[in-house]
Amino acid sequence: MKLNQNQNKGFTLVEIMIVVAIIGLLAAIAIPNFVKARAASQKAACVANLKQIEGAKATWALEQKKVNTDTPTDGDLFGATLYISAKPSCPASGTYALGAVSAVPTCTISDHTL
Repeated sequence: MKLNQNQNKGFTLVEIMIVVAIIGLLAAIAIPNFVKARAASQKAACVANLKQIEGAKATWALEQKKVNTDTPTDGDLFGATLYISAKPSCPASGTYALGAVSAVPTCTISDHTL
């Protein structure tokens, strides 16, 4: 009795195409969710930075006996021996405006607000 030992050990083109289609479908579902998650985490980090700046402004005003209309500079708040060691930056490449003591700090990205 002779056994057939001529076996193909590869994938067919159809099997490879099905796997590629499944991977493409999963990527089409996952990539928009990653983009949304990244934007949400950048916003959360920016808001946290704004809260930190707001606290530093309030502490500066209290310690320096400033009124609500006074505006601190970067040199008043940021430095190795000051309220925040280094000026934070927006993860979405926005810039921060300190404003007066009574005003909340702002970011140039429109939906990054306190």
